[in-house]
Amino acid sequence: MAQITLGGNPAETVGNLPELNSEAPDFILTAADLSSKSLKDYAGTRKVLNIFPSVDTGVCAASARKFNQEASNLTNTTVLCISRDLPFAQARFCAAEGLENVEMLSDFKDGNFGQSYELEITKSAFTGLHSRAVIVLDENNKVLYSEQVSEIGEEPNYEGALNVL
Repeated sequence: MAQITLGGNPAETVGNLPELNSEAPDFILTAADLSSKSLKDYAGTRKVLNIFPSVDTGVCAASARKFNQEASNLTNTTVLCISRDLPFAQARFCAAEGLENVEMLSDFKDGNFGQSYELEITKSAFTGLHSRAVIVLDENNKVLYSEQVSEIGEEPNYEGALNVL
């Protein structure tokens, strides 16, 4: 399990992020239109998985804005923002913020993504939510980059994630 903090207080996840050069686990997440999405829906494109606890927190919103800004300069790359927020909340956030270059996906139904990517938070005020992480996948879903942000209240290393693309 990953040892992380929330506001300086100890927290942990159910495990560790997928290893570099490994094949990313498939997932089934819910899009804003309530359709189901899996890795197969993004076949042939590189993927940036921007994972966070909730769009209703400042740092999570900042990461979605930053990746939205950067996504406009990326070719053959889809930025997926993933949380346990309801798809309605995610859609409302994107509309209010004018975010058009990222796709929001929700793990609200069963938390399968958080479990299979081993980033569900345990023993914290955010228990059951996703930890803050970034995972970059190539066109064949091989992990090129992964970052488990050690303090949930801090932003990820955008440059590190984007440089592998």
